[in-house]
Formats: sequence, structure tokens, C-alpha cells
Amino acid sequence: MQSYAQTNIQLLNQLQREGYSKEDLISISNTYDLAMKLFTGCYRPSGKTFIAHVVGTASILASLHVSAKIVAAGLIHSIYAHGDFGSWGKGISNAKRKQVRSVVGEEIEEYVCRYAAWKWNAQNILAIRDRLDKLDRIDRDVLLIRLADQLEDNLDLSIIYCPNCKSRQKFFQEMGSIMIEMSQKIGFPTLAAELEAAFQETLLAKTHRELSKQGKEEYSFSIAPKSYRRKLSVAVYQQFTLSLNYFRSTLLRVNRKLRSLYHF
Repeated sequence: MQSYAQTNIQLLNQLQREGYSKEDLISISNTYDLAMKLFTGCYRPSGKTFIAHVVGTASILASLHVSAKIVAAGLIHSIYAHGDFGSWGKGISNAKRKQVRSVVGEEIEEYVCRYAAWKWNAQNILAIRDRLDKLDRIDRDVLLIRLADQLEDNLDLSIIYCPNCKSRQKFFQEMGSIMIEMSQKIGFPTLAAELEAAFQETLLAKTHRELSKQGKEEYSFSIAPKSYRRKLSVAVYQQFTLSLNYFRSTLLRVNRKLRSLYHF
């Protein structure tokens, strides 16, 4: 299996070998600067730094000789889900989109926005597969970024070091063949072959339970420096959100209990 970049230096060297222009390199370097700021202290559930993951995703895309804009989008593909903008919550907002556009431009940001809008689960993967021929150019490129992301997640057997490795293996066992099929249909047989090899290794791999970080975070998480102090407004909002979610879940439990008691 091919080796991919995990640092910005390795990525820039790869891009020069692949023949990307000076302007392309500057654009991707600027995008990396944004990723570096917004993914500070962010980790994958395996313990791998998030910045290494996005660099790896961009490296996979570069190896496919796609446009520099798609490579740059790969560097910040999940910035709305996991990037720390210093604001109240995760997800897309007009203010965040404006901030990202000011650095990378509208076209790259549009890729990232559409990426964030796609929920990557079994139901939606099947739906995307069934309407593959109807996807527009940008959506096909977004799908390519997602498939590169999935390959990067399986490099070096990464997912077996996640606390929920069993459920992740089950997901790739069920959906892996569909991702391989989609890679072939959108014109990237090399990616399809890499995905097939990575999935096979992942499904057969085992590790010591202690190394899979049992009891730790199942999804990407952040670790702040000890000198870090959360903004009061953010802390208040987050506490309010937690309390509201707890209140809602309590109401749902009470409602289910009442329904079971009184059969209405």
C-alpha cells in the first residue's frame, strides 16, 4: 500500500513531485495554516492528531492528481464538525463560512460546506450510491473527499486503536464494498484498490484491548493546554445546552414511563 504524507512538509514535497504549480502550493499552504489554527489540540479517537489525519486525506487526494482546490478542501474537510472557531457550538454558521472563505475562497469553502451537510451513515451511503449518476460535479468531488477520508481512517490499522473498534469494523464490513464500488464508478480505480486493501487489513486485524483506549472518547475530541481558559460566554452556552439536553431526555423517559403505565 502506498505511503501518504502525515505532515505539512511531507505534503508540500509530494505536491512539488506531483507537478502542482507554485500558486497551488501557496493556496494549500495557506489552507494548512487555517487547519493548524482550528484543529489545535484536536485528536482522533485512536489518539492520532487530527491535523495528521487531514494532511493524510489531502495527500491521498494529491496522489490521485485532482485539482489543488480539492486537495485544499481535503485539508479542512471536517472543519465545521471539529474545528474550534472559538464560538458557542459546532456546525455551520454564516460567520464561520465567511471566516473560511476569507482564507481559502468560495469554491474550496463550498466543498467543505457540502461535506459537512452529508451525514455519512449506512442509510445515506446507500442513497448516494443509488443516485450516483445524478450527482453534480461538486457533489462528486465531495464524495471523493469523503472516500479519501475513509481510506485515511483505515491506514496503519488506525481504527483498531479506537475504543469502539468493533462497531467501526462492522461498519466497514457492511459498507466497505459500496465505497469501493463508488470509487470505481466515479473514475478512481486506484483509490478503490487502496480502499479494498485497507478494509481487508482492518477487518482481519486485532490488538490488545488495553491499546484500543477502552473507556476513552469514541469520536474526535480536544485536549486544551492547562493554561487554557474557556470564554465565559462559551462555557455558559455549553452548560445551558447540556442542561437542556438532560431536561429533554428526562422528559422523554418520564413520557415513556407514563405511556407504559397508562397504555396511552
